[in-house]
Amino acid sequence: MTNTTKESFKISGENLLKKFKELIEEGNINKITIHDKSGRELMSFPVTVGLVGAVFAPVLAAIGAFAAIIGECSITVEREHKNI
Repeated sequence: MTNTTKESFKISGENLLKKFKELIEEGNINKITIHDKSGRELMSFPVTVGLVGAVFAPVLAAIGAFAAIIGECSITVEREHKNI
C-alpha cells in the first residue's frame, strides 16, 4: 500500500533551477509541478529513477530558460511513501 503526499515551495525564478536540482537529488519524488504566483500550472515533470544524463538535460534547459522569464512561482512535489 502506498501513500502520496504533496509539499509546496514558494521560490523566485532565479532560484528555480537550483531548487529543482536539489529536489531531484533527494530521489524519492514522483512528480514536480511548477505553478505561477496565481496558482496556474505552468510545467509538470514526472520524475523516474532513470531520469539522468542526456534525458535530463532538455528538462534542465527548459527550466533554466523558463526561470529567466518568470518572477515568483511555486513548486509542488509529489512523494510516494510505501506503507509497511
